[in-house]
Amino acid sequence: MNRISFTLLLTFCTFAVLGQSQTQNIRGTIIDKDSKFPIIGANVVLLRTDPPVGTVTDVNGDFELKNVPIGRQSLKFTFIGYKEVVLNNVAVVSGKELSLHSIELEESVTALQEIVILAQNEKAVVNNEMALVSARSFDIEETGRFAGSLNDPARMAANFAGVASANDGRNDVIIRGNSPGGVLWRLEGLDIPSPNHYGSLGATGGPVSMLNNNQLAKSDFLTAAFPAAYGNAIAGVFDLQLRNGNTNNHEFLAQAGFNGFELGAEGPLSQDSRASYLINYRYSTLGFFDALGIDFGTGAAVPEYQDLSFKLNFPRKNGRLSIFGLGGLSDIELLGSEEDLDQDNLFGSETSDVYNSNLLGLAGISYTHFFNSTTFAKVVTGFSRTEDDTQVDSLVYSGPESIESIFRNQNILYQQDRFTTHLLLNKKFNARNTVVAGAILDQYMFNIDHDIRIPNSDEFRKNRDFDGSSLLSKYYAQWQHKFSDKVVINPGITYQHFALSGSNAIEPRIGLKYQFKPNQSFNIGYGRHNQLQPVPLYFQTEQLANGTAVRTNEDLDFVQSDHYVMGYDRSLGNSMRMKIEAYYQDISDAGVRNRPSSFSVLNVGADFDIPNENNLVNGGTGENYGLEFTLEKFFSRQYYFLLTSSLFESKYQGSDGISRNTAFNGRYIFNLLGGKEWNIGNNILAIDARVTGAGGRYYTPVDLEASQAAGREILQEERAFSERLSDYFRADLKISYRINKAKITHEWGLDLRNITNRENDFNPVYNRRTNEVVIEKQTGLFPVPMYKLYF
Repeated sequence: MNRISFTLLLTFCTFAVLGQSQTQNIRGTIIDKDSKFPIIGANVVLLRTDPPVGTVTDVNGDFELKNVPIGRQSLKFTFIGYKEVVLNNVAVVSGKELSLHSIELEESVTALQEIVILAQNEKAVVNNEMALVSARSFDIEETGRFAGSLNDPARMAANFAGVASANDGRNDVIIRGNSPGGVLWRLEGLDIPSPNHYGSLGATGGPVSMLNNNQLAKSDFLTAAFPAAYGNAIAGVFDLQLRNGNTNNHEFLAQAGFNGFELGAEGPLSQDSRASYLINYRYSTLGFFDALGIDFGTGAAVPEYQDLSFKLNFPRKNGRLSIFGLGGLSDIELLGSEEDLDQDNLFGSETSDVYNSNLLGLAGISYTHFFNSTTFAKVVTGFSRTEDDTQVDSLVYSGPESIESIFRNQNILYQQDRFTTHLLLNKKFNARNTVVAGAILDQYMFNIDHDIRIPNSDEFRKNRDFDGSSLLSKYYAQWQHKFSDKVVINPGITYQHFALSGSNAIEPRIGLKYQFKPNQSFNIGYGRHNQLQPVPLYFQTEQLANGTAVRTNEDLDFVQSDHYVMGYDRSLGNSMRMKIEAYYQDISDAGVRNRPSSFSVLNVGADFDIPNENNLVNGGTGENYGLEFTLEKFFSRQYYFLLTSSLFESKYQGSDGISRNTAFNGRYIFNLLGGKEWNIGNNILAIDARVTGAGGRYYTPVDLEASQAAGREILQEERAFSERLSDYFRADLKISYRINKAKITHEWGLDLRNITNRENDFNPVYNRRTNEVVIEKQTGLFPVPMYKLYF
């Protein structure tokens, strides 16, 4: 055989191996959308196959499709008397079975026959059927696909209309001009603290997420007028669900990326039951990025963290039991005494040494019991602990670069324990009427100890001090009535009580959807929402002239917000959607000073710290209003895109009665992102890109002369939020390559954040070492490599 013939044969064999058909299994469960009861005998069909491939669900509502070719596949789910559901272009890989979280079919109210409607993409349908406005679902694939998201649900959500991110170094979510502190996090039905490393009491974001996107099932993100089941939030809700582990085979995951080195496992707990386990562990990789010389905004400090998350699932005869948990440790030393004075540090200061460690741990048990095919009850109970331990030393310079002395300035210990129980009863009376009612009890236990050094003294005073408990109770009920398959209304009501302050709130909610054409709908929503003031403020301590200490903010009432939303939704074919929403939010009872001032808690969250404010009253107001546009092509024909834009205003009034911009009023946001895949044999090359622009946020200018005289930063409070930073712009690019081999899948990726290396404005600060006001800059180009292995 000559060389040419041998080369041709070798090439043919290589492509033959690449082209060999590889298959995988698809599993899932089909349930009734309203009653959540399994549907027996529902049809599951794999589309675009010849001959057709399909199956039906068993007595548990479960199905399994075996030997499905790897690549993008579409499935259709049908049952007599129900509207069909189509899942388009789900990714099937060789190294892991595809497990679909509960597929929900909606019963038609008009006739006992199979209803054929325009197929609706699952991203447009949320888990909570009571959410008719300002809601969207997301899944594991989106959090891993969008460029710049770093596998983080919060950073991914910043691509949606009306949502902005505070800065490149944290994942705080700013929704329609609200503080990120107005966001509620819920996991498996349990209200939880902010699931982020380096978080703090009263904050809802952090630099690194503890949430593991590899464990997430389809989850909901809501931005206004949310249903009655969600209390103690005025900005938005992340309602997160964890998927169940594989019930038939043991599967494993190894991954390295921005969020850490990761190991995961899942599989059946025994061969005789349908019980399963799912567990993942991660350890920090930022030391690796620091060794490469990559700047992630912490100066010379290298953050260290680790986390563990798990879920155990036990199906029962008339229900299901699950046990889940999440825990993480993190610490960092932001040492100004060891900083390169020419290097930006977004989290620390060159005039202080900060020693910080954080802990978050939570565990919960959830049990759902089906009394019959139309009624179920669910109870979720759990415990969480957050702990923030911080010491701050001040540095005194004798010259521009010479440290004269170091002394302790602050000692902070914030510890919050919370026992939570969530009881829910769901009753589907018929195809037209469903009622949901429940109660959420949060028993808080606080240990708050914050000491600040008295100027020109070796003594400390108590800034915040509390060791005790209090109960936040929430009760809700919501009714869904379908006048027809075209018109749905969801009236509801919520009641909240906070024992510490004696606060009470009654909150009516209502949503209406009118599907006036098969591909078009109009919806409106209203909701009254109340939330606790930033929690540390309740424990603010003031020293009286007689030497006694009193907590002057303990009687603060809730912040109240009325949401009004109107929207138009149109499907442009099977894979494209256009959505327009207008909204108005009226806020009252925000905490402000008891004397004329520009201060308001509505701006808390713009900085990392909770301000030290005494003698607050519920006199502040605010308003947010705007118009949002979304054009989205869901993944099909191997590409997708998402265009979102928002025009908005965000205003507030402090106790001085002057209308001002909030710290979160950027006035406009736009996002354009998209991506495409190419099949190379059984392998997939993907390129994703994102461009984001936003108006610069407003800030309060520094009073330079007063700051120089006092030796610390003093702001011009009478000119609060009158100056504006430069507009924000960032472009991201992500490249990934997935290799499918027999029973194993490799994926390589490179996420290039801020590919133009633009250093956006971060914050103007007074530097007491140089006696100057400087505008700190955000991080430039940030390359993030990633490797993932399924086996």
